[in-house]
Amino acid sequence: KIKENEILANHCSFHIGGQAKYYVVPENEDEIKEAFNLSKEKSLPLYVIGRGSNLLFDDEGFQGIIMEIGKGMSKIESRSLDEKRTLVKAEAGISMANMASQLAKWELTGFECQAGIPGTLGGGIVMNAGAYGGEIKDNIVSVKSIDRNGQIHKYKKEEMDLGYRTSIFQRNDEIVIEAEFIFEKGNSQDILDKMKDLAKKRTDKQPLEFPSAGSTFKRPEGYFAGKLIEDAGLRGYRVGDAMVSEKHCGFVINAGNATSKDVLQLMSDVTKKVWDEFKVELEPEVRIIPKSL
Repeated sequence: KIKENEILANHCSFHIGGQAKYYVVPENEDEIKEAFNLSKEKSLPLYVIGRGSNLLFDDEGFQGIIMEIGKGMSKIESRSLDEKRTLVKAEAGISMANMASQLAKWELTGFECQAGIPGTLGGGIVMNAGAYGGEIKDNIVSVKSIDRNGQIHKYKKEEMDLGYRTSIFQRNDEIVIEAEFIFEKGNSQDILDKMKDLAKKRTDKQPLEFPSAGSTFKRPEGYFAGKLIEDAGLRGYRVGDAMVSEKHCGFVINAGNATSKDVLQLMSDVTKKVWDEFKVELEPEVRIIPKSL
């Protein structure tokens, strides 16, 4: 279950990154604890990822342990509460797309907006992911997480501090293991139609044909990052093979063989130009993972 010198470009949607000293994919809580123990024994930093859809790894890799909560922990199950409501329990490694697909099969509505988000449920909870008017917090009931000492924690919805791209799990540095949701029964065709419609909107508006980490910058209060970047004249701006998408200026894409150095320089240039033009500070939404923590 432990790989050495694993190429990180193969584990992120940006397709950028060198080698990780160790790469582990746990299948249960005990294996997560084993990874923490390995980190302590070897005095190496440990960083947790899902599908790597919101990350920028360093060209020189990561001098530590990358732990992927993914396919090894992706079970989902449901239990009817009454005629309208169903309790769904899902492990953190399930992809948002697979969860949305399963809920559609069960004729459960409320998760359609998340279907096109390319990450895992765990990452979605940590970031309170959302799109097209829906957020993770809309249907969530409880979360089980684990801290770096191997202690298990359980949170009710009101204890999670779920806000715009933030949660208590970020502040407490805890790893989400599983979560419970309540969804209502819906019409199967209506659910599928909504998912199809939102998928088309994504394809039409976002540069999905290129590797990227999704929206590169957070939405500044009162503004849209993509609009600011476009108005600053940066559509198509390029540093090496890193480029501001011509289709949607809120995305920085890998137009070929971009390096992390290219992306970081481009992000710095964009941030400076937007500040100079509009006095609005852009904050990265993409998570930047240095060679060593």
